[in-house]
Amino acid sequence: MKQKKKSPIKDKPLRYVGQSLDERIDKLIYEDAVPYTIVCFLMVYLAGYEWWRYFKNPPPYPITATIVAVIFVLFCVYRVYKIIKEVKAVKLGRDGERAVGQYLENLREKGHRIYHDLLGDKFNLDHVIISRKGIYVIETKTYSKPAKGDAKIGFDGEKLTIKDFEIQSKPITQVKAASNWLKNILLETTGKSFLVKPVILFPGWYIESTEQSKKSEVWVLNPKALPSFIENQPDIISQEDLMLASFHISRYIRTKDAAA
Repeated sequence: MKQKKKSPIKDKPLRYVGQSLDERIDKLIYEDAVPYTIVCFLMVYLAGYEWWRYFKNPPPYPITATIVAVIFVLFCVYRVYKIIKEVKAVKLGRDGERAVGQYLENLREKGHRIYHDLLGDKFNLDHVIISRKGIYVIETKTYSKPAKGDAKIGFDGEKLTIKDFEIQSKPITQVKAASNWLKNILLETTGKSFLVKPVILFPGWYIESTEQSKKSEVWVLNPKALPSFIENQPDIISQEDLMLASFHISRYIRTKDAAA
């Protein structure tokens, strides 16, 4: 009788950079786009079959079948086109997260704990850093750059601008909410109130800050600047609290994945 076997891996691996966006891309392609593509081929096949019958056998109705096929094909092509556009946008965001993730990985050598793609309820945190220097929630925003001219983003402490065009303050609100959420999770699981710093990173963009922005609770940076910003902070978390927060974040991630 064969002995039962089980996997030697006790816990699921922690989530990797951009995992939510990879999952979104797979859904868009395999669950959203593929059915439309199949319907297109099916309609073309039915129309072609009717035309074949028209030339080979009496009284088929290829014109009706062709009209139906054309309507379905046009609709499916439109939907697939929209899905492809969304896939491109999601891929841009995913590549931005991965680029940022590479910068963050360098911080591990200095004792920082790095976590990627923390799942909340209908949202996710791109990256989380836990270190003696503090706890940071990282939101990555990957915007296409202009083909010509300066790629600059201004930050006045409340809103972001690109070439004098005001962006909605949604990214600021979003990262603040994410930081508060993580703070509450840590409070519930550890019983301690940790200060969580919200950070927005724009890969490939130069950030123009003002005096007001330096007083903001949110950092808006190019990814290359983040390590030096963190290293210039004083130690505010003990090694024991660092280990405690890291343990509970790791457990939360694995529990969330197991429930998914």
